[in-house]
Amino acid sequence: MSAGYDILIVGIGGQGTILASNILGEACLIEGRTIKGAETHGMAQRGGSVESHIRVNGLFGPLIPPGQADLLISFDLLEALRYSHYLKKDGKMVVNRHLVLPTSVYTQNLVAPTEDEIIAALKKQNLCLLDADKMAEEAGSPLSQNVVMLGAASQTIPLKPESLRAAVRDLVPKKTIEINVKAFEMGREFGRTC
Repeated sequence: MSAGYDILIVGIGGQGTILASNILGEACLIEGRTIKGAETHGMAQRGGSVESHIRVNGLFGPLIPPGQADLLISFDLLEALRYSHYLKKDGKMVVNRHLVLPTSVYTQNLVAPTEDEIIAALKKQNLCLLDADKMAEEAGSPLSQNVVMLGAASQTIPLKPESLRAAVRDLVPKKTIEINVKAFEMGREFGRTC
């Protein structure tokens, strides 16, 4: 692959967005590809938005402009909706069927979109929707949902699966390697159906 490939990973503080972007970066290094990345944390410790921009073989700066992402990986439905404008018209979206409403919905009596409304809006694009939380539990730890998501997205990401597996092994805590490799494989298998 010589052309650039832009991946935006979004989620909420504590969901493993940063680890997921580090795994992609490590896989790029394993393959000898250039990578540029940037992260923004919006009050991440309080459940705020976290976004990671990863540009594989990119020619320009680390931030992906709106409308230019080849792939959007979202660990939360509302975050997928919030960042969907970053996706190219022919881009793909891999989204966890998980919804955390911001506290402002409760404290300010706001009306939030329902899960069904969000999914209907997301289906206007190339959507791969999965229950990564449930799959992570089956793999052995709810904390592996970010690796499940990478596994599902790996069917689209132009990196070798063995590079991604090696990066998972290198970056997750040693005692969780087996769980995370299983989580990656479960996600990868699901990704074949999207």
